[in-house]
Amino acid sequence: MRIIIDIGHPGHVHLFKNLAHLLTRDGVEILFTARDKEFELELLRAEGFQFKSFGKHYKSIYGKIWGLVKFDLRMLWEGLRFKPDLWISHGSIYAAHAAFFLGKKHLSLEDSGNMEQIVIYRPFTDVILTPDVLPEELGPKQIRYRGYHEIAYLHPDFFTPDPTLYKWLALPEGEKYAIIRLVSWNATHDVGHQGLSNADKVRLVERLSKDMRVFITSEAALPPELLKYRIKIAPEKLHHALYYANIVVSEGATIASEAGVLGTPTVYINSIPRSYCQDQEKYGLVFNTNDSAKVFEHVETILQADRASFRENAKTLIQEKINVTRFLYDFIVNRYDQIPIKEDNTQTAS
Repeated sequence: MRIIIDIGHPGHVHLFKNLAHLLTRDGVEILFTARDKEFELELLRAEGFQFKSFGKHYKSIYGKIWGLVKFDLRMLWEGLRFKPDLWISHGSIYAAHAAFFLGKKHLSLEDSGNMEQIVIYRPFTDVILTPDVLPEELGPKQIRYRGYHEIAYLHPDFFTPDPTLYKWLALPEGEKYAIIRLVSWNATHDVGHQGLSNADKVRLVERLSKDMRVFITSEAALPPELLKYRIKIAPEKLHHALYYANIVVSEGATIASEAGVLGTPTVYINSIPRSYCQDQEKYGLVFNTNDSAKVFEHVETILQADRASFRENAKTLIQEKINVTRFLYDFIVNRYDQIPIKEDNTQTAS
């Protein structure tokens, strides 16, 4: 069997990496395809995967339109060359189109509910797997499961925190620190939305600095007074850094959810609600808001709480969700060919 897995974001490498290793162990030949956007290619190299880069990602509206044509053609050509039996992606328009035109199946994972993308890839996709907490009803192709994407790679079966992270951060082991994640706000779903103001960024750093070291990882330019806090966390170190942090404040939903799954209390600051982050709030792990005053209230609540209680909350979460990688592996190996694609297969996986 041959599979193409298309990558559109660094998080997608993490999402599919353990699945790919399991399938490769079984003799499946896998090719990753990706655009050079952030550090997707570095992550693919680090995992030792065979991959094909389609070139730089486009940021402007006109660039995205050109990219749709260019990357569709590149994906179609790669399909003709590699001859996959199946495409897998996180809502990839290019994978969906190529699979359809070559008469193959496309299996999509979806957790964001960005309908401007879903309506483009859904007609060309056979099955859409979504967390059960996703509110969007995507029709007869949707199959829900009890979990989040982040569990696929942060489940204890696949992730073990490495305390040598402290040396990498040049900190004594056990020293308190905070991670602030700021995004660029140039994705299609970011239009009309925003996170922290520059004044609030400065105020947040000043508050956290009273109790711990502060590290900022940012896609966007920082105010001059915050440049000394900026750090580029190596991709392979990120999840270890999130695990040992005392608090995470993030404008990005993926990092907020990752921290929550790892048992690190997090404030998610964004006017775009994410159902998985909202579900994690029920476990006392991720606090969701786009109100400046609430941000600082949540920070104070976290700083005054017992750090160990968040680890216990995360254990409860993991016990109540499924092992997402194992679910995906079982679905592809044992179920995919039996799914009645043309009939109503909306269901919930437990």
